[in-house]
Amino acid sequence: MPDTIHIQGLQTSVRVGVPDDERARWQTVELDVTLTPTRDFRDLGDAIEETIDYERVSLELKDVAATKRRKLIETLAEDLTAHLLETFPLSSVDLTIRKFILPGTQWVGVSVTRALEE
Repeated sequence: MPDTIHIQGLQTSVRVGVPDDERARWQTVELDVTLTPTRDFRDLGDAIEETIDYERVSLELKDVAATKRRKLIETLAEDLTAHLLETFPLSSVDLTIRKFILPGTQWVGVSVTRALEE
């Protein structure tokens, strides 16, 4: 099993939704991310610069999420995973987005797994 880094429950503001009025306002979604680095943890030598900086990952996710309005959280998931794979030395990313919009539910969401194209 590969080594992984987890970020759970990252809250970020987005403009996402099918109705125009929903996209017009900011709403909070929650992200769970599992990162699989290209390097094994045994190779890090206890050096922060050799690993994935999860604070930077969190900031990048928030920045990309806020860049534009989207109709679908599925599109947001694709945008976020593509950005992470392009920006960081990762072999794969698992991402779940939870949206708190549907009455009578705790949340609705999507999950994707994307791997680096070799």
